[in-house]
Amino acid sequence: MAMEVMDSLAKVRQLQVAPDRQFYSAQHDEIAIGATTDIYFVRTYEILKALGKVDTIVTAEIFPRRAGILCGVNEVLELLREKRVTIWGLPEGSTFSPKEVVMRIQGPYSEFGLFETTILGMLASSSGWATAAREIKEAAGEHPFFCFGARHVHPAVAPVMERAAIIGGASGASCILAAKLAGQEPQGTVPHAIFLIIGDTVEGALAYHRFMPPDAKRTILVDTFKDEAEEALRVAEALGPALAGVRLDTPSERGGVTPELVREVRYRLDAAGFNHVRIFVSGGLTPERIRALIEAGADAFGVGSYISGAAPIDMTMDLKEVEGRPVAKRGRLPGIIPNPRLEKLK
Repeated sequence: MAMEVMDSLAKVRQLQVAPDRQFYSAQHDEIAIGATTDIYFVRTYEILKALGKVDTIVTAEIFPRRAGILCGVNEVLELLREKRVTIWGLPEGSTFSPKEVVMRIQGPYSEFGLFETTILGMLASSSGWATAAREIKEAAGEHPFFCFGARHVHPAVAPVMERAAIIGGASGASCILAAKLAGQEPQGTVPHAIFLIIGDTVEGALAYHRFMPPDAKRTILVDTFKDEAEEALRVAEALGPALAGVRLDTPSERGGVTPELVREVRYRLDAAGFNHVRIFVSGGLTPERIRALIEAGADAFGVGSYISGAAPIDMTMDLKEVEGRPVAKRGRLPGIIPNPRLEKLK
């Protein structure tokens, strides 16, 4: 049975949360009916309905507070798919400037006004994550990087975050659902836990090589027990041509992965004839660190907190026309703001 849209205070009061609810995150149908909106939009709907004005034709525009990469558009289109509205916007993955109109929605206020909170939240969070990923992409250039940030956010939004990272430029994601939503397969090998349980890096590497399918890249962590350069050589000698790369994830307690460490590992691998082995770096990476590590010889990266911890890009929705008449709150220009970059999306 379909749930009713949360368009009255009575329905808000009737909304019951099961005492045995498993998780606190909103379910898809709860988002779709407006259960995650702010209460003041329900009050607005009820007042306008009483005045006979809830179906007033309006035009709303959405703009950001700072520049970035637009993401979340597809979710907004899904949210409003059955609504009687026309939508213009920048396509998913587009760049935008501060205060540039990124989306315009036109139709009866009753069709989308209740969902202002939801729409802005979808665009703000995803655009923040995609923008951080683009900053990493600009630093990494042709060197691939993968989003490893799912552990830093609530699991309900981890797929949204890592998909946004892919939109922003990540080559892939470790979160299974995120990768699938982006039409990819998840990326990643194994954590330190396997080596700690087995008790030796080389034995762990050999086990990985033995039991994982051929399409699983043999990229092995080499910072669990011993000196990274020493472990890299031990693993390279054990796996030979099968070894695709070594991963450096030295913790901050030991100084993290430095350019000097990368340079030494690269030198020692090359000197021993293992030129084919790539160096994959993860752990607290930023654009500045990535640039320095590339110069030292790093080939690819796993980035987590820089993307997952990115601040949302504040989005604002303003009504700019009421029944075709230009309007605006104080401080804003009345009427629609032309943007030739907008495309009709619905």
